[in-house]
Amino acid sequence: MASIDAMLRSLKSRRRGPVNRNSVWGRFTLWMRRRLPMGLYARSLLIVIIPMVLLQSIVAFVFMERHWQLVTQRLSAAVTADIAAVIDLIEDAPPEEINDIIRVARERLSLNVSIEEGGELPPPRPKPFFEILDQILSEEISDQIRRPFWIDTVGNSSIVEIRIKIDNDRILRVYARRNQAYASNTHIFLVWMVGASLVLLTIAILFLRGQIRPILSLAHAAESFGKGQKIDDFSPRGAQEIRRAGLAFIQMRERIERQIEQRTAMLTGVSHDLRTILTRFKLQLALAPDHPDFESLNQDVEDMQSMLEGYLAFARGEAEEDVGNLKLSELMIRAEAEAELHGKELSVTIEGEDDIRVRPNAFTRLLANIVSNAYRYANSVNIEARHSAKWLTITVDDDGPGIPERARDDVFKPFFRLDEARNLDSSGTGLGLAIALDIARSHGGNITLSDSPMGGLRVVIRVPA
Repeated sequence: MASIDAMLRSLKSRRRGPVNRNSVWGRFTLWMRRRLPMGLYARSLLIVIIPMVLLQSIVAFVFMERHWQLVTQRLSAAVTADIAAVIDLIEDAPPEEINDIIRVARERLSLNVSIEEGGELPPPRPKPFFEILDQILSEEISDQIRRPFWIDTVGNSSIVEIRIKIDNDRILRVYARRNQAYASNTHIFLVWMVGASLVLLTIAILFLRGQIRPILSLAHAAESFGKGQKIDDFSPRGAQEIRRAGLAFIQMRERIERQIEQRTAMLTGVSHDLRTILTRFKLQLALAPDHPDFESLNQDVEDMQSMLEGYLAFARGEAEEDVGNLKLSELMIRAEAEAELHGKELSVTIEGEDDIRVRPNAFTRLLANIVSNAYRYANSVNIEARHSAKWLTITVDDDGPGIPERARDDVFKPFFRLDEARNLDSSGTGLGLAIALDIARSHGGNITLSDSPMGGLRVVIRVPA
């Protein structure tokens, strides 16, 4: 059974196609791929969040530039017109009526007005960088009143102070409420806008989680099936398209399981039937009188018996077995006992957790086939097992004759035998590596061959943890 992860990586690489890394667009594409999230849930959130943020930014910019500025300009123009009217009345009125003008300005125009005799304007204060009131109010006073002035709009005070020089010896001091000249309640719009966005985003996150969960369930079921695990609790849920994908996966799984069962039953049945006939041959040869010609016939029967045992072992490798816990240390103890039995040198290294989740009997047969093959042709063997959070990697090195690079793919074919030293042993049937590869792939992994630093063959077993 091929690895689901390997199939997905192959499909992804074919779908993406080649990227020209030298072009500007190619570099930008690679840069975006490295930084964008790969998960569907995160990408779906980006699809929701990015347009919302852009829309809110555009709305806020337009509001600030148009509505907020226009309202502030009109409020400032109205306050400036009231101040200009007060100045005209003060200049035209006799001294005894000035107090009445100040009272009317305070009661009717909400302007606290006073006159300083012989005063001078303070030095200009530093202009705030983002204060729209200071800019607009200064422009309105310059356009409408056209007199020397000084204003103080800096800070969070609710009062704006304006000083205007009426003539050579009088300064008009005006205190106005900030909200008279400035749209001070604009933040309410921003609060409502941001609050509505957060509410909509929360609803979108909850909805997306409900839609993504069936996809994650389907991915988990496919991954478990690729590792050879049972998935009895999977049922299609979610949107119609996800349900169709789930039903298609269930049908595919059933077809694969039926095919495996049929092949296993066929191999087992044929092997048992032929072994019965071979037993009759051996019995007849045992009862026959001694003859030199019978020695070669006995050898042929023994070879055929060995091949049939290989058939049965191959068929047993296809049989279903539940996933369970297996200790790496126990596997290495068996390998050390076999090394001592064959008189071979063995060194073992284990990194990571000792417990692994595999099909115990099948995985034990996998490692036994690899290690036995190394013992058959080498004197020294080194086994290194690394168990990480995602992968279990077992590396077997030996100092034997190795396998030519051109034949490393063919040795995994059933009953394939080399003419080189590794297959001159008549005890082999050519099924050991085929069974090992079949077990590794049924766990969602693979087996690769390469040159060993010890001078022989390196076998790397890699399966998902």
